[in-house]
Amino acid sequence: MSPKNETAVLAASLLITLGLLGAGAWWMTHRTPGSGISTLLDPKAGESPDAKLDSQQPIISFGEQTLSPGAPSLRKENGMKALAQESYDQAIGSFTAALKEQRNDPETLIFLNNARIGQRKSYAIAVVAPVNTDLNGALEIFRGVAQAQTEINRAGGINGTLLRVAIANDDNNPELAKRVATALVENNQILGVVGHFASDASLAAGSVYEAEELVAISPVSTSVKLSGFSNYVFRTVPSDYVAARALADYMLSKLQQKNAAVFFNSQSNYSKSLKSEFVSSVLTRGGQVTAEFDLAEANFSAAKSIEQAVKQNAEVLMLAATTDSLDRALQVVQLNRKRLDVLGGDDVYTPKTLEIGGDAAAEMVLAVPWHINTDPTSPFPQESQKLWGGDVNWRTALAYDATQALFAALRQSPTRAGIQQALSSADFSTTGASGTIRFLPSGDRNASVQLVKIAPGLRSGTGYDFVPVPSQ
Repeated sequence: MSPKNETAVLAASLLITLGLLGAGAWWMTHRTPGSGISTLLDPKAGESPDAKLDSQQPIISFGEQTLSPGAPSLRKENGMKALAQESYDQAIGSFTAALKEQRNDPETLIFLNNARIGQRKSYAIAVVAPVNTDLNGALEIFRGVAQAQTEINRAGGINGTLLRVAIANDDNNPELAKRVATALVENNQILGVVGHFASDASLAAGSVYEAEELVAISPVSTSVKLSGFSNYVFRTVPSDYVAARALADYMLSKLQQKNAAVFFNSQSNYSKSLKSEFVSSVLTRGGQVTAEFDLAEANFSAAKSIEQAVKQNAEVLMLAATTDSLDRALQVVQLNRKRLDVLGGDDVYTPKTLEIGGDAAAEMVLAVPWHINTDPTSPFPQESQKLWGGDVNWRTALAYDATQALFAALRQSPTRAGIQQALSSADFSTTGASGTIRFLPSGDRNASVQLVKIAPGLRSGTGYDFVPVPSQ
C-alpha cells in the first residue's frame, strides 16, 4: 500500500473509532485515576442548546430539579420532589439512597447537603458549568464544589451557619452565560459564584458580575483577557501565560527543539490565548513557530497539516485544542505517528486522549494546573477517593479551591461586598487542594503549572496514564 493510501485508510479508521468511542462513552462510567472520574449520561435526543437559546430561561436549582440530561433515578427524583415540598427528612432519605446507587454523582450530593440544611439560616453560593455541552467537564466541576461543601458543613460552617449551593448551566455559550449571571445577581441569596467554565463564557458573564458587584471565581478559564478584566472576577487556575511559558521552556530546554507548528481553534478565546502566549514565549527565547493550523476550519485536514508542518521544518506540534476540537487534534496525534514531539494545553487532559491517543500519544507533554501525584502529603486526593470511589483531576481540584476561597472570604465578611474586599486584600490566603490560594491584583491565581506526560500505566484502565514530568 502506498504511503498516501495508508494515510487515507488510517484517517478513515480513526474517524470510525472516534465515532464508536464517542457514542459508547455516553453510556460508560469512566474511573480514570490521574485523569478524573467521569459519568456520562445520554443527552436528550434531538436537542440543540444553541437552537433553543432564544426561549431558554436560566435554571437555578438548589435541589428541586436536576440539570443533568437524561432521566434521574427514581430515588433521586423522589428526593427532588420532597425537597421542593420542603419535606426535608424524606428528601434526605431519598438522596442518601440515590447516592448509594451512584456514589460519584455530585449533583445528588449537593442536593443532599442542601436538604440537610433545611430551613435553617445558611450562606448560599452558586456553581455554573456547561451541563449539556460538556457534561463530563461539568461533573468534574460539581465534584469539587460538592466535596468542599461537604467538608465545610461537616465542620460546622461558620459558627453553625452552613453552606448552601445552587447549580446552574450555561452550555459554555456567552449569551446564555450572561442570562445565568443576570439571574444569579438578581437572587439575593447568592453571595458568590464558582464559574464559569470556558473563557468566552467567563468574559461574557464577567461584565454582568462587574456591573452588579457579585464575585465569581473560575476554576477553569485561563485566557489572558481575564487578567485584570474585573474587580469581581477571580480564578484559581493560572493564566495561559504561565502554561505557555512552561511548554515553551520544555520545548527549547528539555527537547532542545526550536521549530514548532501550532494547532488551535479560532472560535475559542482560550485557544487563541494559549496559542498567542506560546508563540510569543517561543519567539522571545530564540525559537520559531513555522506554521499555524486552525482546527475549526471546515476543510481542516490532519494529514495535510502534518505534511505541511514537516515541509516547513517543524520539530514540535503544539495542540491548543478545545473540547469541541479535540477529535481533530487527536487525528493529528494519530497521523503524526510519533514522528514529531507533541505538546498540549490543559483541554487535552482528558480520558479521551488516553483512550484514543494510545501509543501514538505516548510521551506527549501537557501543561496542567494540578496533578494528583504532585503533592503526596495533601489530604485532598485521599478524601476525594473516599467520596467518589476514584481519583479526580485538576478541574475538580481547582473547583474545590474556588469554593474554599469563597468560604474563606465569607468567614471574614458574609456579604457580596465583603467577599470582594476579602479576596482583593493583599493579606488574603487560604489552603486548597493545590496548596496556598492567593490572588494577584489582576484576579489571577499566584501559582505555577505542572507538566505531565502520557506514559504506559495501569491506573486509568486504558493502558496509559498522565504522569508528572520531573522538575527541570
